[in-house]
Amino acid sequence: MKNAVKTSLQNQSATGSIANFYAVQLQLLCREHKHATSASALLRSIHANMITSGFSPRSHILNSLINIYCKNSGLVYAKHLFDRIPQPDVVARTTMIAAYSASGEPKLAREVFDKTPLSIRDTVCYNAMITGYSHNNDGHAAIKLFLDMRWKNFQPDEYTYTSVLAALALIADHEMHCRQLHCAVAKSGMANFKCVVNALISVYVRCASSPLASSLLLMDSASKLFYEMPERDDLSWTTIITGYVKNDDLDAARKVFDGMDEKLLVAWNAMISGYVHKGFIFEALDMLRKMYLAGMKPDEFTCTSILSACADAGLFLLGKQVHAYVRRTEEKIHVSVYNALITLYWKCGRVDDARKVFDNLVFKDLVSWNAVLSAYVSAGRINEAKLFFDEMPEKNSLAWTVMISGLAQNGLGEDGLKLFNQMRVKGIELCDYAFAGAITSCAVLGALETGCQLHAQLIQRGYDSSLSAGNALVTFYGRSGVIEAARNVFLTMPCVDLVSWNALVAALGQHGYGVQAVELFEQMLDENIMPDRISFLTVVSACSHAGLIEKGRHYFNIMHSVYKISPGEDHYARLIDLLSRAGRLLEAKEVIQNMPYKPGAPIWEALLAGCRTHRNVDLGVEAAEQLFELTPQHDGTYILLANTFAAAGRWDDAAKVRKLMRDQGVKKEPGCSWIKVENTVHVFLVGDTAHPEIQVVYNYLEELRLKMRNMGYVPDTQYVLHDMETEQKEYALSTHSEKLAVVFGFLKLPRGATIRVFKNLRICGDCHNAFKFMSKVEAREIIVRDGNRFHHFRDGECSCGNYW
Repeated sequence: MKNAVKTSLQNQSATGSIANFYAVQLQLLCREHKHATSASALLRSIHANMITSGFSPRSHILNSLINIYCKNSGLVYAKHLFDRIPQPDVVARTTMIAAYSASGEPKLAREVFDKTPLSIRDTVCYNAMITGYSHNNDGHAAIKLFLDMRWKNFQPDEYTYTSVLAALALIADHEMHCRQLHCAVAKSGMANFKCVVNALISVYVRCASSPLASSLLLMDSASKLFYEMPERDDLSWTTIITGYVKNDDLDAARKVFDGMDEKLLVAWNAMISGYVHKGFIFEALDMLRKMYLAGMKPDEFTCTSILSACADAGLFLLGKQVHAYVRRTEEKIHVSVYNALITLYWKCGRVDDARKVFDNLVFKDLVSWNAVLSAYVSAGRINEAKLFFDEMPEKNSLAWTVMISGLAQNGLGEDGLKLFNQMRVKGIELCDYAFAGAITSCAVLGALETGCQLHAQLIQRGYDSSLSAGNALVTFYGRSGVIEAARNVFLTMPCVDLVSWNALVAALGQHGYGVQAVELFEQMLDENIMPDRISFLTVVSACSHAGLIEKGRHYFNIMHSVYKISPGEDHYARLIDLLSRAGRLLEAKEVIQNMPYKPGAPIWEALLAGCRTHRNVDLGVEAAEQLFELTPQHDGTYILLANTFAAAGRWDDAAKVRKLMRDQGVKKEPGCSWIKVENTVHVFLVGDTAHPEIQVVYNYLEELRLKMRNMGYVPDTQYVLHDMETEQKEYALSTHSEKLAVVFGFLKLPRGATIRVFKNLRICGDCHNAFKFMSKVEAREIIVRDGNRFHHFRDGECSCGNYW
């Protein structure tokens, strides 16, 4: 009996020694778990040795194995071990809860938690599950579990409150939410723990960013907590500075920053990033200089912010210096810095250099691909953008949206809509920006019905409050001839920006409502919205279309004198157009002579168009000669000059211009008009004989002409560009494409329906006069969008007031 007991004790001693050996090995291995590859191999070797030796590990060894497997990405092995334990203790269960949460599987973690008997649960177990919810951005579930924990009389500790506060920061959008948990912290006695106070400051800071919260009150609460802390750590300083920066109070952030005895790199980065975000570029650069003088080495976050600042401010040379610094000082450049460099180069007009940076990247992320795609799109190199888009190994919603918008902005509306539909078919989430690109495509095509359908889908998806979608809708309705809808969208938008104002001013101007456009522009200024160069382009153009000469000149002058915006060639072109339409041709010529740079084709085209309207042949010839040098293959110059001669009765000179045009191999763009009837677009050319129903159109047009003559209509034959008999001239006028399209609309659209016709060129004077009579004879509204603007014909009048 004594021998049996002795043998048993010896065996137990041996087993204990083996257990201790394995425990020590696992403890050493646990310290080295950061070296994942070698640690995983060694762990599997130790585990295999246990199995082959017949060693049966007890709970503390099993728990160590599970823990180390979890920390070394061996969750499958850990689960296998865990499932073989008949009654896992709370340590094993807590380890699995934390591991599942860390791997993004909170549902599996909750299954383990729910199966943990209440009798063995402890605060650490609850903390693991609450932290798991917090890390997986499920703040509501974390708060709910915290309440359950208190209801079941488990005592929260400082780690509990730190995790719960982190969860609350995800969902808090009202001051009350912060106050309630703050009170709970104070009552629990945890307000003396630095980690809890830091988390509480973070809650106040994040909640202050919510549109439903009072940012001033919440930041005051965060500041009070910060300054009452007996001891602050790095996180305390960083959190409060970042909070002020995110809530656009850079002065308060700078005050806290200047009060730091030892300024941390993360604090420097927060201040620099804040200045960049607010557009204070030179303050950001000054901060970088001070940081460098303080002996702090910029990291990837610093460089990314500074490169973004250089890109936004067009500081290309400084950006190149940062590039050189990074290459000189960094062995391995972070991909975010490369992405910022790509953006710098393309925003400064160096698209090919941006592509070189991209090509030299070993690891390219989605941001890298999207940055180059944006570069091609912004530069108008749409064919290269298409090829690059097709090459992308992975396309997120942003890539699709950039491509759709790029196609629309480059006049390829049909391709933009096709890509939008592909995006829908592939099941990619349609965001408001994607809808904005598709709606812009409809604006390019004049696809009113399709755009209206997209508007309805926007509302169904809850995107009707989107600023980008709202701006696209204002532009779409404006370009589609539904100006009241454009105005209604603008008025019902929950918030508007400068783009919104510019879009509606442009729409009103295009439709001939110059006075309303000016009133809206003045309202924008009264509301302290700072205009940009686009604002002045739109308002001067609106004045030009409406004949508001003095107003237009006034806006052109204050652009530089008041708002310090230097006028570009496009602004001068609008001013010349304004003066030339009004017949003030000598004044227009004087402006051209005094321009700060050599005038380009748009300037001379505006002057030549005015000479055609007001029959100033000599000045028209001078403008045309300039255009022949600048754009010798542009058909518009020859047509306008020939028209100018023809209007003056100089038929021989008109014929010479047409011969010159033929000799130079320049072909005239044929005038065409189109109208949509029952989902089919019908296109008409001048003197059309190809349309299957053209004879019916001509017959009805002849009936209308008789009725119009009885009302006083007389064909204006000056718009015929060839010398021929009066009867032939009248017939030539009757075959203009816009007349054919309008009459087809009379025949095919329901009685009373608005006729909407689009034309690629400027509407001729006789057609304009004829449509006024037609609108009265047919008692219909006729809307014609030509190459320049919209004309709304109602009851014998046009919205342009005969000034176009």
